[in-house]
Amino acid sequence: MRDKLSKLYHFSTTWTGALIIVLFTIFFIAQSFVIPSGSMIKTLLIGDYLFVKKFSYGIPTPHIPWLEIPLIPSVGLKLVDGDKPKRGDIVVFRKPGQEKVHFVKRCVAVEGDMIMQENKDLYLRPVEGDKYIKDTYPKNRIVEINDVLWVKNPYQEKFKGVWHDESVKDDGTQPPQLFRFQQIRISEKHYFMMGDNRDHSNDSRFWGTVPYANIEGTPWLIYFSIDENLTVRWNRMFKTTEDLENMLRGK
Repeated sequence: MRDKLSKLYHFSTTWTGALIIVLFTIFFIAQSFVIPSGSMIKTLLIGDYLFVKKFSYGIPTPHIPWLEIPLIPSVGLKLVDGDKPKRGDIVVFRKPGQEKVHFVKRCVAVEGDMIMQENKDLYLRPVEGDKYIKDTYPKNRIVEINDVLWVKNPYQEKFKGVWHDESVKDDGTQPPQLFRFQQIRISEKHYFMMGDNRDHSNDSRFWGTVPYANIEGTPWLIYFSIDENLTVRWNRMFKTTEDLENMLRGK
């Protein structure tokens, strides 16, 4: 055993061994990702550099970094199925129809759920039904519409990064999807994604739900953060998304 470990160690110190370890890490464990837009402000900021945990929701098909060429084209985007995103998870995924583009959003509805929006208010009816709604959500969030129970703005108490820009008004100059969309039921193995910065996010309201196969992982840890003035944001370094959400709660 000791001889095998010694050989493995010496192999890892070679250029070939180091390359294999790096590629294995990128393909299956963690990959670097930078937040390019403000769609997740206040939770994630432009200039946050983070590691994406790639095995959170199964194993995505490995792609050559930067080129985004799949190593095993015949298997599609998902190599091995695993856990499914839960309501409220922050998810990194490939945009449907533009699979070379990565997005990061919050999952607001899962397969079987019903969802709609009116006057910027998000309404969710979980697939589990009335009893689950009553047992899970605060009474002040539960509303009845056409004899059916819904949860109004189900994420804004739990996740303080979810917010609306009061300057964005329904005056005919803005996309109608920011204010309303009709009731839909989420298809099997699909998920509805929205940015926490609700009025400045290109998300499922515009291009539809995200198939499970497109989901790559979840943010793991911020390893570097810098603002538009090139000032390092030290208070965000080595924070998980849970740490950031606790910061927003004042904890």
